[in-house]
Amino acid sequence: MMRAEEGCPLCGGPASGETAEERQAWLTALRRRLGIARLPPDILVSVVVPVYNEEATIDEILRRITDSPVNKEVLVVNDGSNDGTSTKLQHWKDHPRVRVLEHPRNRGKGAALRTAFAEVRGDVVIIQDADLEYDPSEYSALLQPIVDGEADVVYGSRFVSQGPHRVLYFWHYVANRFITTLSNMFTDLNLTDVETCHKAFRREVIEAIRGTLKENRFGIEIELTAKVAKRGYRIFETGVRYYGRTYQQGKKIGFRDALQALWCIVRYRFRD
Repeated sequence: MMRAEEGCPLCGGPASGETAEERQAWLTALRRRLGIARLPPDILVSVVVPVYNEEATIDEILRRITDSPVNKEVLVVNDGSNDGTSTKLQHWKDHPRVRVLEHPRNRGKGAALRTAFAEVRGDVVIIQDADLEYDPSEYSALLQPIVDGEADVVYGSRFVSQGPHRVLYFWHYVANRFITTLSNMFTDLNLTDVETCHKAFRREVIEAIRGTLKENRFGIEIELTAKVAKRGYRIFETGVRYYGRTYQQGKKIGFRDALQALWCIVRYRFRD
């Protein structure tokens, strides 16, 4: 396991001035606390972070990601942000684990993921939204079935977790359950949360499908599911904690995206 970077004020971790042995002991204890003691040290994880107008959360989510005790690279795609996000990302461009990719205009989450997928170098690819709804401390749950050789793809479900789950938006819940059920009917899967934004893939899976991906907005979630299901990849689910935010806090998905999801379910059942 590669040690966390030193000398970066954004990385967090134990107090400065500790010895190498103290640093390693801290990392080992953290790995055990997060349940990833069995993660092989030579596995590189590519964490993909699509970002659009997340000035309030971008520093915190990147701090949490870089603090996570996994060997990682972080690919941030700034999708044409027009608030203070771009300014804050400037401070991360010198971080040894972070690469910032730029879209000159807003193109959507799907487009941002395609840009990042073309650049990943890791053995496993994790999708991490920048809005703090999903916590990087859940990486252990996403990674372990892949590391154990049981899964090719792992979805972090908000509906099978025993951990904290913010209570919000009844009609969002109804729409999600309906979309998930319809998607399952077309893919012959039994997922509980097709719209989850916390997913992990073996890199070979991403390489196999990235040239076929078409969706620019949130329809990418349905498209990814349809394409991994159609190719027969082993898909697992694991429960993750979820800290949903309100529209006042910056939530972006809406009714139009629900309609697009329904269209994508039908489209990618019959087209690749």
